[in-house]
Amino acid sequence: MDAPATALSFAPIPAQHRDRTHRIRTVLKSAGQHQDGTPDSGNSAADYCLAHHVLEGAEAAARARDTATFDWYGAHPDANAPALSVPTVIGPRIVVAPDPDRMPHSAISETPYYVLGPDTIPAPPDLRELAAAAYDVGARHGFAGLLAGHAVVLCLLHRKKLGDTLDSWTITRLPGTIYCDHVDDPVVLARDLVHEAGHNWLNDALAASACKISEEATFYSPWKRTVRPAFGFLHACFAFPLTMIYTARVLPSTSGDLHRFLSTYLDQQRGLLAGTVDDHAHALDLITDPDLRQHLHTVHHEAISL
Repeated sequence: MDAPATALSFAPIPAQHRDRTHRIRTVLKSAGQHQDGTPDSGNSAADYCLAHHVLEGAEAAARARDTATFDWYGAHPDANAPALSVPTVIGPRIVVAPDPDRMPHSAISETPYYVLGPDTIPAPPDLRELAAAAYDVGARHGFAGLLAGHAVVLCLLHRKKLGDTLDSWTITRLPGTIYCDHVDDPVVLARDLVHEAGHNWLNDALAASACKISEEATFYSPWKRTVRPAFGFLHACFAFPLTMIYTARVLPSTSGDLHRFLSTYLDQQRGLLAGTVDDHAHALDLITDPDLRQHLHTVHHEAISL
C-alpha cells in the first residue's frame, strides 16, 4: 500500500525551472545552437535538468575548441535523453554508469561529476532495472513528487556490499542529477535517491525564493562533527530527516540483513538529529521565505518524532 505523500510542493520551484530553462536555451541559441527552437517535453523538471547538462557540455566544448562536440549539443538539445531513458513509475529517468575513475574534477565542483554528451551510453540492463525498482520503492513510500522533480539523471558509480560506506552527492551546476554508489538493492538505492533529491530540492527552493542565507552564522553539524555554515547545516537537517522518514516507512516491508541494516541506520540518525533541535530553530530564522521555512520545519519535526 502506498504511503502518504511527503508534502514538498513549493510553487516557486516549477516557475524557476521554466524560467531558467528558457534563459539557458536563449543563451545557447545566441551562441549558434538550437536555431529552430527547442520544444518543451512537457516535463519542466526534466527540461531544466537536461538544459544544464547541455549548457555545461557546450561551454566545455567551446573552451576546448571542440567543434564536433559543440555541434552535437546543438543537434541534441535534450542531451539525447530518449536513447538513455528508462521508463519508471514517475516518468522516464536517465540512468548511466560512468567510470568513476574517469570522471573529471574542475573548478565547477569539489567532487567528481559527469556531463551527458556524445559518448554517453545507457547503464547496463541490470542497473537500469535496479534504478527503475528504486524509483518505484521511493514513490510508493511517499516521495514520488520529490524524485520526479529532483532526480532526473542518475549516475550509478561503485557497486558495493551492504554495510559498506556508500558515497553519494549532487552539484549545484547540474541540478536534478545524482551521483551515488549502490549495493544492488532498490530499497537502499531509493533511500539515497531521496537524500540527494532533497539536496537538489533545497537548492532549487532557495534559488526560486531568492533566499540568501547568512554566511556568517555557523552551527555544529553532528554528521560532519564540525561547525558548518548555516547553508550546509540546513541542508543536512533537511536531507537526513527525509531519509529517516523514508526508512521508517519502508522498514516494515523488509527482513533479514536489510532490515537490520536499515534499523541501525535509523537509530543512528535519531541520535544525530536529536542534537540539532535548538540550533535548527535558530537556523530557520535565517530563511526569509515563510513557506520554505515551514517546509524545513515540518520535515525536521516529523523526523524528530519518529
